[in-house]
Amino acid sequence: MANAFADRFSDATRQLAAAATRANRLALENAESMFGVQLKAMERNLTATGGWLGELARSEDPAGLLPKGAQLWQDNLKRLGQAQQDVVDLGLQAGRAWSELVQGQTDTTADATGNSH
Repeated sequence: MANAFADRFSDATRQLAAAATRANRLALENAESMFGVQLKAMERNLTATGGWLGELARSEDPAGLLPKGAQLWQDNLKRLGQAQQDVVDLGLQAGRAWSELVQGQTDTTADATGNSH
């Protein structure tokens, strides 16, 4: 009887360690994706702003570029807003993946210990 318990405990421990490894991998992949989305938006905004500032520096009529600058800032804000929405979506996807992982672990543990949930 003690061996059966030790075997089930050992199996449950291995399964928990595997689930923790998968959860850590999900967390790292999610963080990498979120960082990539934000970095891409920042890069686009900086490139667009740098281009506009270059035009402004070369312009003989800086006031004539103000409407373009206002549009640039509006576009930058839209890109930032879209990036944040994408980050939220990635977070929701990660949450669903973690939920599935936890549910699978709960089912597996219940099966290994002979309990039902």
